[in-house]
Amino acid sequence: MSIIIFITILLVLVVSHEFGHFIVAKKSGIRVDEFSFGFPPKLFGKKIGETTYNFNLLPVGGYVKIFGENPDEESLNGPDSKRSFINKPRYIQAAVLFAGVTMNFLVAWLLLSVGFMSGLPTSLGSVPAGATIENQALTITSVLTNSPASLGGLKVGDKISSLVTKADSVLFSPSNLSSEELQSFIKKHGNEEIKVSIVRGKESKEILVTPKINTKSDVAMIGISMDTIGTLRLPIHKAFWEGLKLTCSIMVSTILGFYNLIHNAIIGQGNMSSLTGPVGIVGVVGDAAKFGFIYLLSFTALISINLAVINLIPFPALDGGRLLFLLIEKIKGSPIKPQIANTINMVGFGILMILMVVITYHDIIKLL
Repeated sequence: MSIIIFITILLVLVVSHEFGHFIVAKKSGIRVDEFSFGFPPKLFGKKIGETTYNFNLLPVGGYVKIFGENPDEESLNGPDSKRSFINKPRYIQAAVLFAGVTMNFLVAWLLLSVGFMSGLPTSLGSVPAGATIENQALTITSVLTNSPASLGGLKVGDKISSLVTKADSVLFSPSNLSSEELQSFIKKHGNEEIKVSIVRGKESKEILVTPKINTKSDVAMIGISMDTIGTLRLPIHKAFWEGLKLTCSIMVSTILGFYNLIHNAIIGQGNMSSLTGPVGIVGVVGDAAKFGFIYLLSFTALISINLAVINLIPFPALDGGRLLFLLIEKIKGSPIKPQIANTINMVGFGILMILMVVITYHDIIKLL
């Protein structure tokens, strides 16, 4: 079921992204030869008008084949060269390239707005003035790798309801549990086994963890971050406004995250464990689905924003790389030779495929 949900999400996001390129190219008078979901080999397809619509075997992406995007003699000087991407003004080329990212942003905004209308999990500190939040609970927002919490089985999204120490049977479950109170309790019971009662989705669980005392700070901890989170439901006009603000906020955070990831890789401090490919995402999608439709909606919006940011990276074969080429051409006042641009993009695509294989391999290793 998780695989089916993942493929459905990917279908929606890829089709949205590629439709952005497709519709702007069409409206700009550029010929579009192919619209494909997935990567070859081809399963089936149908030609409608001048465009062939294909469904390929590997559902991990998609593409549109825009006439002249990878220039050749036909697109440069052929009978239909006026409808070639390469022969259009640079502002039109830039608009076509930006359109995919724009669609991913709009999809994320729409999904988060629908989430706010239906009731979206929101931090108590982020509730807009005049709004009320329901079903508040102390919720785990992050879990450190190899920490007592991680080894015990605590996960992001778990709602903590009580803690009980094994040694003296002290019950710690006030009506409004706060992160400060929980941290204070854990500090007092370092190296003691604690039974943590949580609610995960619709299930109640009890998980045993033993706080580890940090040798530097001499403070007991289990390796989690927490926040008081409840359900925020807004009228349609406020939902779209808050959805826009949240989309922008997530996008900025995602850009900073990718910047740190690339920076660390350049200086030799990269960590493959922080990357997740299709196999890993299938598992996360399954977890999100267990928490409910709104969680899945939010997760889909997050993936959409990640796709937008990835495509903006100025790397060959990505939209950002092609935009960088346009900027270089603008600065130098002449086009980059098609043979050079095509070769660089082909090499870039090959590197991306290798990176995808490596990340997928690491995803599989994590499952074993």
